Amino acid sequence: MAAGEAHTARIVWTGDLGQGTRSYRGYARTWEVRTPGKPVIRCSNDPMLGGDPGLANPEDMLLAALSACHMLWYLHLASAAAIVVRAYVDNPVGVGETSADGAGRFVSATLHPRIAVEAGADLGVARGLHGEVHRYCFISRSVNFPVVCQPVFSVVKPRR
Repeated sequence: MAAGEAHTARIVWTGDLGQGTRSYRGYARTWEVRTPGKPVIRCSNDPMLGGDPGLANPEDMLLAALSACHMLWYLHLASAAAIVVRAYVDNPVGVGETSADGAGRFVSATLHPRIAVEAGADLGVARGLHGEVHRYCFISRSVNFPVVCQPVFSVVKPRR
């Protein structure tokens, strides 16, 4: 991201059930992310706070953004280091806490990528690249909680 580069999003509340926010239970916690030229993302609040469990919530999206940013930088650094990645799947876990007044926050996130690399890859280098990612990933550099990565590698035969 260049200095001063701006990113935008359009967030539209879709939860007016006819009475607006007249009462706490009288509105839905649904909203959409509408970015021009991209599919609409339907979202809701966390189910513990009255949201729809079938829709993404802000916590899901933050955790997904952390994981995706890490993955994309990892793939870039792996390519530059001649590590051929054939598959990458992550199951990140975010740990949060809620204070007595109801305010919540993430206290940590752990990424659990499972990465398949082609035979011949230096697994020490492949593992070390995860530490380098945190120098570059815009999302992980922007959060105020630790992000840990615990990768698991497998080796696959090169494709012909």
